[in-house]
Amino acid sequence: MAPIPTQWSRLIRFVAAETAQIHIGQPVDPRLDVGLASWNKQTIRAYEISGSALDPAAGVTNNILTVEKLLSPLSREEMKVVRCLGLNYSDHAAEAGMDKPAAPILFYKPLPSMIGPNAPIFIPKVAQPVEEHLSDYEVELTIVIGKAAKNVSEANALDYVLGYTGANDVSFRKHQLTTSQWGFSKGFDNTTPLGPVLVSNNAVSNPQDIPLTCSLNGRVLQDGSTRDQIFNVRQTVSFLSQGTTLEPGSVILTGTPKGVGFARKPAIGWLGNGIGTLINPIVEEGRHQAKL
Repeated sequence: MAPIPTQWSRLIRFVAAETAQIHIGQPVDPRLDVGLASWNKQTIRAYEISGSALDPAAGVTNNILTVEKLLSPLSREEMKVVRCLGLNYSDHAAEAGMDKPAAPILFYKPLPSMIGPNAPIFIPKVAQPVEEHLSDYEVELTIVIGKAAKNVSEANALDYVLGYTGANDVSFRKHQLTTSQWGFSKGFDNTTPLGPVLVSNNAVSNPQDIPLTCSLNGRVLQDGSTRDQIFNVRQTVSFLSQGTTLEPGSVILTGTPKGVGFARKPAIGWLGNGIGTLINPIVEEGRHQAKL
């Protein structure tokens, strides 16, 4: 096997000012933190990419477009399934006072939970008041599968990865800790931001050396690295593919490092390698708004 070839290194999806239509493209400035620039309303220009994000033959053109609205790198229609790992960082397990799992802890998110950069995270009434339900943040490296994977080995697992992006696995701890199944507490509509940039697998030399931080209202609360994952990217893709086909467009959230709110007393995303800053306001049914 060989890694999936892409003609782009960093892919964004956006509404263009010139056309009012949705496009994909590669930022003209290779060093630009697209998510931060979008939040600060700075001008972002991108070379239009012809084709779809999931098509390895999609080519970068010379046509330059201006980003009017930044979207998640994949649309909900392109995401086949959203799989998530829980308790996958050694430091997070330690802060929670829990044993490291013997195998990956898997749960799923419904597609209506997925949103893009700058879109508001809505805390539903079923998760209010927040002081009781403990709404929480989790910065996560996210894998996007680029070709069908089934029963793949750890040695070949990265050959099925199209690229990497970021996510915030917003969680509601009261519901989560009430049951052993986490799908309900982590699957509310419009609560899981994805983005801002999809970085090609060819541009990430080592997915186990990516820094992750999470800030709330300017205060850094999580500061970790994928090197602390219990099950690394190779192991995760291989494990999830056993007996199960991971289709192109499958999204895999790989867990979060220490610093989550519910482990603090009292309870209270930037990713490296070109992924950038994922910023979303939090809306509690019109009451208070924070920037996450």
